[in-house]
Amino acid sequence: MAARMASPAVGLSPAFTLISASQPAQRLRAAPAQTPVQSTASAGRPSGSFLFSASAFGAAVASGLQASRFGKRRSGTVCRATAVLNNAEKLAVPAKILDHVDIFIFDCDGVIWRGDSLIPGIPQVIANLRAEGKKLFFVTNNSTKSRAGYKSKFTSLGLDVQPEEIFSSSFAAAAYLEQTNFKQTGKKVYIIGEKGIGEELDLVGVPWLGAEADKDHQPNMGSGGRVEVDHNVGAVVVGFDRHINYYKLQYAQLCLNELPGCEFIATNLDRVTHLTDAQEWAGNGTMVGAVSGCTGREPTLVGKPAPLMIDYISKKYGITDRSRICMVGDRLDTDIAFGRNNGLKTCLTLSGVTSEDELMDRVPRKKGTEGIQPEFYVETINDFYPGVAR
Repeated sequence: MAARMASPAVGLSPAFTLISASQPAQRLRAAPAQTPVQSTASAGRPSGSFLFSASAFGAAVASGLQASRFGKRRSGTVCRATAVLNNAEKLAVPAKILDHVDIFIFDCDGVIWRGDSLIPGIPQVIANLRAEGKKLFFVTNNSTKSRAGYKSKFTSLGLDVQPEEIFSSSFAAAAYLEQTNFKQTGKKVYIIGEKGIGEELDLVGVPWLGAEADKDHQPNMGSGGRVEVDHNVGAVVVGFDRHINYYKLQYAQLCLNELPGCEFIATNLDRVTHLTDAQEWAGNGTMVGAVSGCTGREPTLVGKPAPLMIDYISKKYGITDRSRICMVGDRLDTDIAFGRNNGLKTCLTLSGVTSEDELMDRVPRKKGTEGIQPEFYVETINDFYPGVAR
């Protein structure tokens, strides 16, 4: 599927397609209501509140549940940029956010934790927000875990977060395939990525191959050597993969270059990620870039800053005033662009990828972040409650 050359989102190359509630019917057609599919892949798979509702998602995305505050969405136009703010304001008076926000959407890596280390003070901040009656969601572009996997991580870090509060880009990939009736094609998905994507595809009954099963495969590159692919693959989903190898890249390029109609889907385009709390590591933009480079194809993007997840959340919870929602994240080109493009308030935390020098343009901006400004920024979200121990 060729990428739509639409008006670009803030901070995103115009070549990438963003899934929007207003895109034409051939891109986003409402899925018929149907009973969510229970995973049969193995015992212990997530169930219950992790089951995906096709009808809920189809209604959220395909109906265009509301016009954004930047103007009515138009067919063929996705995530149009807003006029940028001149300066981000460092939050000195927490009431400027807390008194005007009912719902907080938090990124996870760099906001709640770094790698497997919880940022000090976070449990008390979350408890304080809940005590004030704020509704919280956690929306991450990291596809390595399913929603059930992230629930386990929150629990291991001592955070009481409910399954329905968690949204990941692995879920977004499954949601997109469910909404576009991929299962009805009888095709399979080839995954570059880790177990999170496969677990979410199991929940919607979409067959898949690849992922961690291919981490040790080496292609035969001797005389006459070739990689044989399953000709029933109808989509390649690329998520973050710590076991990326040449076999996976070759398999993906053969599917996308040689199988008619095979779709290229990216969970996210993050440049770097937090595998440990010691440094930044190459992110999923690396994997997506490699596949794009060998195929000449650009992907359909389902993670932030695409609107898929906020449209789903808004529909599911009956949210009609997005100006009372605040997106809190550490990345300008994903988190802040996601908030600005979808009618949310925005707050950048300096505990992750973006430095204050970059935000204030004291050093050159990274490619794709030019002109993107949040309304507020903080050192960490502990600044919402200055008395919280850090």
